Amino acid sequence: MARLHEYQGKAILAANGFKIPRGRAVLSADDAVVAAKELGGEVVIKIQAWTTGRAGIGGVAFAKGPDDVRAHAERMLSMKVGQFPVEAVLFEEKIDIDREFFLSFAIDDAARAPVIIFAAGGGTGIEKRAASIRRIACDVSNGPEASALNEAVDVCGLSQAHAEQLAESIRKLFAAARSVEARSLEINPLMLTKSGEFVAADCRITIDDYAVARHPELGIEIAREFDHPATPLERIAYAVEQNDHRGTFYFAQLATTAPKGSKGLVGFHGAGGGGSMMSMDAIVNVGFTIANFTDTSGNPSASKVYRAARIILAQPDLLGYFGSGSGVASQEQFWSAYGLAKAFWELDLDIPAVIRLGGNTEDRAVDILHRMSKLLRAPIECYRKSDTPAFIAARFAELVANTGDTKWKPGPPRVPKFVRDPSATMLPVKNGRVWIDTAQWPQIRAAVETHSGGLIVSRGGAPEAAVANEEFTTKDSELLACDVECRLVGIEGFYLELDIQGLEELIGGTR
Repeated sequence: MARLHEYQGKAILAANGFKIPRGRAVLSADDAVVAAKELGGEVVIKIQAWTTGRAGIGGVAFAKGPDDVRAHAERMLSMKVGQFPVEAVLFEEKIDIDREFFLSFAIDDAARAPVIIFAAGGGTGIEKRAASIRRIACDVSNGPEASALNEAVDVCGLSQAHAEQLAESIRKLFAAARSVEARSLEINPLMLTKSGEFVAADCRITIDDYAVARHPELGIEIAREFDHPATPLERIAYAVEQNDHRGTFYFAQLATTAPKGSKGLVGFHGAGGGGSMMSMDAIVNVGFTIANFTDTSGNPSASKVYRAARIILAQPDLLGYFGSGSGVASQEQFWSAYGLAKAFWELDLDIPAVIRLGGNTEDRAVDILHRMSKLLRAPIECYRKSDTPAFIAARFAELVANTGDTKWKPGPPRVPKFVRDPSATMLPVKNGRVWIDTAQWPQIRAAVETHSGGLIVSRGGAPEAAVANEEFTTKDSELLACDVECRLVGIEGFYLELDIQGLEELIGGTR
């Protein structure tokens, strides 16, 4: 589920008839001072971060003057929630509160219907006051059931005018959630002010993943539930997934620095949910901190696994690369091995890698990575489904210990020298280019025919004749296999260049 910040959620509430405090979000201390002057009087400042208990971590403060405002804004914009920076703070007028209420819209998966959770008394700790919470059943089209709504409001002891306003706020909550196809929408608290108005003081919204494409006005970058705004690498990875639906690719950054007591950061590459979870536990249990969670499963293409590996290795300070997932995966594991082998060679890997590729064709996968390891500076070991995550995690720890304090430094991929030769042939393929050393075409042609699984067959005696057909240009995984196999037999005359939009700009150009 994609999340929205408080200020974004409040804009949706306002569009659906809610009164919200005057204010706006800012990105700098200078803008904060301007915003505070616009509001006048005492203001409340809140970090915009997807976390509960903001007040407890210093993420909520009150300020009276410009100097006070600047000091709070500078402090908050230098904060981190978890390991990710606060990017915005929200300035709002201070509200005189008479009473607080809790409102939440959610989807009841068991009932397969919307429900509204209501309580007379909001604020921190509402979850512990279960006795005061009421559930208001909702019809998908018509909203809250009238009898349940009236019963919930009647017990609040409000005047008739205020009771009617509260009932209308609950109906507006449903309308706001339905307008953006929200999976959840929480107002905590909904305040009754001393002047007699109901004001939404806070707002949390998550949007159903499948609805994101229908609501471009929300500006959601990634249709997934993160606990932080999308990082540049997460945006790059999401674009890869959107451009190639062969299998799945999920990438989330978890840590940028290792906490005290940890052995260090590890790039994690899983395959399949359950097996990946066990593998993550195994690597944490031997003392490491996982820098990212990555999953390539569902029979991904070799080119997709290659891009995933490149993105994982765009993270600095890794002590090693740990790949392990399901031991009974139905996917053809040799494709993943080719993708990893190409990425490791291009980046001249100098940190240990331990890879477990259990499932179909696991023997072929192990052989590919074993042969590639002979061309790399770093120790690479590959294992089968019979090797447990705990065993390979222990082996990973041994390899890291033997390599000392070497930390990964991201860099651009290396490219074979022949690519820069004017005589080299370049031909476009799906999301990339193939470079061929024409002088070595007879040897390359044999490798292409041998290692493409019969799907790419050379036609004629020249490179142009071989690749000038749709079948060749769309088989990016087979072309990647040919790239790797040519290199493994010492032929530096065939190179597949695959685009990863935004990655080269992030880490630099080519070697």
